[in-house]
Amino acid sequence: MSIFLTTFARTRLFPRQPRGNTIQDCTPEQFERHLNEHAPLAVLDGYAPFCKLHVHRNWTSTRCLTVPVSDANRHLLRSAYEARSREELPVLVRWFEGVQPPVADYLMVVILYSREQLAKEGAPIDADWGVVGCLYTMQPDEIPMAPVTMMRNALGVEEGGSGVPLDRDAYRRSVEFWDSNANWRP
Repeated sequence: MSIFLTTFARTRLFPRQPRGNTIQDCTPEQFERHLNEHAPLAVLDGYAPFCKLHVHRNWTSTRCLTVPVSDANRHLLRSAYEARSREELPVLVRWFEGVQPPVADYLMVVILYSREQLAKEGAPIDADWGVVGCLYTMQPDEIPMAPVTMMRNALGVEEGGSGVPLDRDAYRRSVEFWDSNANWRP
């Protein structure tokens, strides 16, 4: 099985201007090579048949992706309308500023899409699987997809999604998680 780091994931995981909340101590090429040379600890089913999640121990100093919301840090939450790319419409997002989460035990719950799905979304690859994202966690488990991402997916590929219909139960679990957790920014 071959894995390719897609342009979409590369710009988010390895931005031109490095940030503390992205992958650390690793180049995009080293990341891709590691995924191709090291078997995952586990392979989990994603939210659709074309999506798989590979679990890897963290081999970097990358910090956890999310922080639990508490009375002590709620005042550090920020929000704004943002788009993940120029082609997508902005959506409301929230994040912490001024917090520093622990180093993640698991750098990778690597989110992979099949070659066929990426071609459908207008991003063909020569590999079997393409990285579309990565979760940095303390547990070898998936962080629920953000509710807005689930909605974007349901809108279809023309709106930056995958075309997978909304699963109401998964959406409710997502809201429960994201109501009490938030991403962070340095």
